[in-house]
Amino acid sequence: MIKRKLIFRFIMRIFFLTLGALIAATGLELFLIPNKLIDGGIIGISILSSYVSGLPLAYFMIGLNLPFLILGYSHIGKTFTFSTLYSVCALSFFTTLLTPVPAFTKDLLLVAVFGGVVLGVGVGLILRVGGSLDGTEIIALIISPKLSVSIGEVIMVFNIFILGSAGFIFGWENAMYSIIAYFIAYKTIDLVMGGLEESKSVIIISDQSVEISNAILSRLGRGVTHFYAKGGYTEEEKEVLFCVVSRLELAKLKTIVFDFDPQAFMTVEILQDVHGGRFDKKAIHDHIMPHAKAKNQLD
Repeated sequence: MIKRKLIFRFIMRIFFLTLGALIAATGLELFLIPNKLIDGGIIGISILSSYVSGLPLAYFMIGLNLPFLILGYSHIGKTFTFSTLYSVCALSFFTTLLTPVPAFTKDLLLVAVFGGVVLGVGVGLILRVGGSLDGTEIIALIISPKLSVSIGEVIMVFNIFILGSAGFIFGWENAMYSIIAYFIAYKTIDLVMGGLEESKSVIIISDQSVEISNAILSRLGRGVTHFYAKGGYTEEEKEVLFCVVSRLELAKLKTIVFDFDPQAFMTVEILQDVHGGRFDKKAIHDHIMPHAKAKNQLD
């Protein structure tokens, strides 16, 4: 049984890596590349290198990613490394296959928007099952602790250089449209990774915590965890509420809280993923607040 599950999981991983590579290749070859727009990272460098040298794009995508994959093998693990290698090879194959296909449109704004969306969906699918198409992410993971900067900042520096270089090669108008495409792809990846129903964690501090908690349970049907914190300035103990809601329920939650206490303190954070329990979005309480003094049992 366990072996069968592992085989099924492997097949599904390969399927989504392949599908993601095909979708990403469609965004590149049918939108961006024919109109001289680029993406960030190794894909962007590969597009520029292919244009300048006249050599096939696939050569650069595989060749430029290999050093990063070799470097990342010992730092990140073989599953991620092999998934990334497979994704890069699949992307290279599909871009070669789709090169003769004419672009859908020549309108640069449409190209940037739809090319970014299609590319983002493909990359998001690959990231969701544990692969990647960009070796710069690997180098960012390795060097960011040594430079005391975030991974995002390292990637941003890479992409500023890459997208800036596009201005000298393809022209500044195309470079600006490339930035639009990159931003749209980035946001689409977030959407694919997080799902359409985005979850948010909410922390509420109020003197009316009991009333607010009961209202959330009765009007939203969401579990609430109570835990206790001590104010750093007043040194008073406060009862703090923690719950998880969907994006669409957030406005209603705010209304509930401020109906009981207009002065309530509330923080909202986006959750990347939620799993477990009768209703997944409730079970995360046990993982995020392992030492909280639970007052209400979560379903």
